Amino acid sequence: MAETSLFQSFFLIFSGAALLASLALFGRQPLLVAYIALGVLLGPSGFAVINNVQLLADMSNVGIIFLLFLLGLDMQPQALMSVLRKATFVGIVSCGLFLGLGFGIGHLFGFTGIESWVIGMAMMFSSTIIGIKLLPTTVLHHKHLGELMVGLLLFQDFVAIACLMILLSGSTGHVDVAQLGLSFAALPLLALFAWAIVKYLLLPLFTRFDRFHEYVFLLAVGWCMGMAELAEVLGLSREIGAFIGGITLATSPISQYIALSLKPLRDFFLILFFFSIGAQFNLAMVPIIAVPALIAALAVLVIKPVVFRYLLGNQSEHKVLAWDIGFRLGQISEFSLLIAFLSLHHKLIGSEAAHLIQATAILTFLVSSYIVVMNFPNPIAVKDHLRRD
Repeated sequence: MAETSLFQSFFLIFSGAALLASLALFGRQPLLVAYIALGVLLGPSGFAVINNVQLLADMSNVGIIFLLFLLGLDMQPQALMSVLRKATFVGIVSCGLFLGLGFGIGHLFGFTGIESWVIGMAMMFSSTIIGIKLLPTTVLHHKHLGELMVGLLLFQDFVAIACLMILLSGSTGHVDVAQLGLSFAALPLLALFAWAIVKYLLLPLFTRFDRFHEYVFLLAVGWCMGMAELAEVLGLSREIGAFIGGITLATSPISQYIALSLKPLRDFFLILFFFSIGAQFNLAMVPIIAVPALIAALAVLVIKPVVFRYLLGNQSEHKVLAWDIGFRLGQISEFSLLIAFLSLHHKLIGSEAAHLIQATAILTFLVSSYIVVMNFPNPIAVKDHLRRD
């Protein structure tokens, strides 16, 4: 079969997404359903129309980087520590519980010890993309619910980075504790470097040339990408680098303009991200992993809201608020997919375990998004009284 050009791939993805998104809205389904379903249809396991899936998947990761950068832009540094303090206890306990839950499910279905621990790692995290995209902007920035959501997701992001570094060092047969320590020691140095560059270089440039909107956009994208790459070099992750880059710009008077400018670019890449999730899934593995994937997905969808409701309730949060957060975090994460990919690449797990994590992610993404879209305030609700921008 002839190689699909990049333009042809974009045509098929975005024209197809527009069509399926229209059908999804008429059918009262969240748009994420359309993007993932399109990936399955056009990818190698479906009609195999698009064959450069890995290139598109690599490009789609830029969307996650922009998402974290914009999240940082919207958060004042002083508020960050307050948010993390509120979320730390709930984050530690919930991560431990879901690590054990995933390990138990893996062990139950005969996976090896390492595979079961990797499945447990994948279960610990909730999706930053779904959690933030389905949270109304006014709630995200100005309400207690938004603070708690952001705090829990950020805590999970830091734990996810630690897991990724452990898995990467474990690919040699042992955990490189020294490298792990150096990577975390680099975090405050990276933040200090970013603060200095913003204060003494970027802010003067923004102040001098703020009338040139194209230049402001270019400088913001360059800063985001530069911080992401620097963090990767230091052994952290591009997502953490982009987030730090956004936080250091948050106090700038031009931060909200930058955020508005980058949102369409972020959405472009996030459509690619969800398409690539569907496209990379091998349908031939479904009969093999169907039962464990269904049980894992059901466990996540049922147990996560209950756990967060109980933990937040013990923190004196209102019952309605605790249930709201629990259901919004009732899925596994894009980090789970990255954990599965890296573990498979380094031969820590087999294809069956990797596809179990992917199937659980897709199922929980779809069902959790549907639950939130149909029952809680969100920007893409099909019911008018729930739609909040």
